[in-house]
Amino acid sequence: MSHGKTIGHGSLRGALLLVAGLLLAGCATSPPRDPDNLCAIFREYPDWYEDARAMEARWGTPVHVAMAFIDQESSYRHDALPPRYYALGFIPWGRVSSAYGYAQALDCTWDDYQQANGGGGSRTDFDDSLDFIGWYTDATQRQLGISKWDAYNQYLAYHEGRGGFSRGSYRQKPWLMQVARKVDQQSQAYGQQLGQCREELEEGGSWWPF
Repeated sequence: MSHGKTIGHGSLRGALLLVAGLLLAGCATSPPRDPDNLCAIFREYPDWYEDARAMEARWGTPVHVAMAFIDQESSYRHDALPPRYYALGFIPWGRVSSAYGYAQALDCTWDDYQQANGGGGSRTDFDDSLDFIGWYTDATQRQLGISKWDAYNQYLAYHEGRGGFSRGSYRQKPWLMQVARKVDQQSQAYGQQLGQCREELEEGGSWWPF
């Protein structure tokens, strides 16, 4: 017979859920140490390069363009959320949108992506998020004629939706056009960096120090 305190089923279950949550948090991929250097990102996370290659092969969207989108949308945080909305300026009242994950995909757009691609996937999964961007930019090129290499206009269509882009809604948002220019600049920088290290990445990790 034990003389210690007995843990109730509810308390035990709560403790197990807490431990599980901590373990999952510990397994989450941290943002890259040098997010402004695409070669450094792929050296830190080789699997991401494989994911990016698969996305590019499937949809034709350049690796550096899709990566610039993720950098802007989530800063490589798997569980990124949009800002809160505050009622009366100070009362937390939900989020400004349903955007979530690496690609900040909206609920409705993610549902469309799942339906078009056989379901499954997660917005907190890097591979799925990259594939989502490839799918979206591919459709934007087909519907609006915007090149997948045109990070500036592709990002405006990504942010505003294709209907909003067609209506020119971004023209009333100087801040958004500034963000799109930033994405374009990051895309160009990423492209130049990738040109310097893609061969070594393709060689299967000749840079790996072990």
